Amino acid sequence: MKLPNPKRAILGDKLERYCLNFDHSVGKHKALLFKKRLGITLANKNVLEKALLKAICDHSAVLYKKDTWGIHYDVKFFLETKFGASWLLSSWIIRVKEDFPRLTNVYPVDK
Repeated sequence: MKLPNPKRAILGDKLERYCLNFDHSVGKHKALLFKKRLGITLANKNVLEKALLKAICDHSAVLYKKDTWGIHYDVKFFLETKFGASWLLSSWIIRVKEDFPRLTNVYPVDK
């Protein structure tokens, strides 16, 4: 299954505020993985943004939970940069009363 309405996806500020933020108490660990595995930091976050938006159009989504907030999906994909390569797990929600996905998390994973 594909993530519904991927062309309308919203990344929001998750990358800046959390996933690539070395000052965030939890996000800093993800930021370190992104830097070590892919050479991605806030300075070149556009690489990750483009990859995320392409991945949700090209790859299958797995519905993993429905709750009072909405429907949650995961999209796993492989990203290669000039600095390295890694599998990434991205998490998305389509909130109740909305019909487009919002990024909730993304981080490098082992296959």
